[in-house]
Amino acid sequence: MLVGVCDFPGSYAFPPAGYGGIERWLWAVATGARAAGADVHLLGQGWLKGLEEDWVRKPVRLEDVAPGTLAERELRDSGYDLLVVGHEYPSLPAWTRTWNELDCDVATFQHSPVFRHTPGAFDGLRSRLYCYSPEMMERYADHRPLPDLAVHLGLREEEPPATAGTDLIWLGRIDEDKAPHIAVRAAQLLGRRIRIVGPVFDKEYVRRHERILAADHVDWVGELGGTAKTAAIAEASVFVYTYARTYVEAGAAVFGESLRAGTPMAALTWRDGTCAQAALCDETGAVTVVDPREDDETASHRLADTIKQAEDLDHRRVQEIGLHRFDPARHVQTMAARPC
Repeated sequence: MLVGVCDFPGSYAFPPAGYGGIERWLWAVATGARAAGADVHLLGQGWLKGLEEDWVRKPVRLEDVAPGTLAERELRDSGYDLLVVGHEYPSLPAWTRTWNELDCDVATFQHSPVFRHTPGAFDGLRSRLYCYSPEMMERYADHRPLPDLAVHLGLREEEPPATAGTDLIWLGRIDEDKAPHIAVRAAQLLGRRIRIVGPVFDKEYVRRHERILAADHVDWVGELGGTAKTAAIAEASVFVYTYARTYVEAGAAVFGESLRAGTPMAALTWRDGTCAQAALCDETGAVTVVDPREDDETASHRLADTIKQAEDLDHRRVQEIGLHRFDPARHVQTMAARPC
């Protein structure tokens, strides 16, 4: 099987050094396809320089290819079986025109809860859309979505053997949607230290919650990547997951990152059918569902109780399950198979 993994114009490299969800997912697809025994081409100009020592790189994007050109002929002659691309592209006429000339399948993962696809972008067979949670499956029901858990990887993020960590960790982009202030307050209620890892996307949000976010029990780490990021997760006793009441999580990387590192998760959700419930089980984490009409203080107390539940879980068992559930090769094999 020949798999083409397509980049797209953006501000992050493929794979990114730290934050960057779709970019990390595409890298996981590339590495997973290779692990599953497929040949892989990295398509586009955004892939990191130096990868060509181990990978076949083709600096072409389908949307830039004109009909009848040598570039189109070379793509067609390559004989791709599957193209994997960011979720916007099967709705982009210039991209789909070239893809239709290639006689191959396309698969993508829905990484946005609000993007609107064109009617007919996915037929569930030759063009396939994958969604993480029942909530996302329902939102994109018109496009015949298929269920799977997305896997995300970065360079030099191999997980060490699981160990029981010490402090709590929260990781992600720091803004209103992700609501880390609730995690920080839950840690405070428990008398625990918590590390906040990630880039600040919303300085006004940080100012509004400065009193709790700047408390003595909080360590601001900043954005991490590679071995430093993996170590920060692996050295924590519990990964604390939060988001805002109205936000819909399309497919967060942190579930796979935490479980693969052997760190159980304590997750706050505001309804059933979310990514947290799809990703976690009783052996890998604890989830609390809080009525969105409740205030942040109530939510923090409920989350604190959930952290205590998660802390009793076996880190080695968490890692064992995580490495299986979020295995890149398994993920690609799922996406490469047409539904029966």
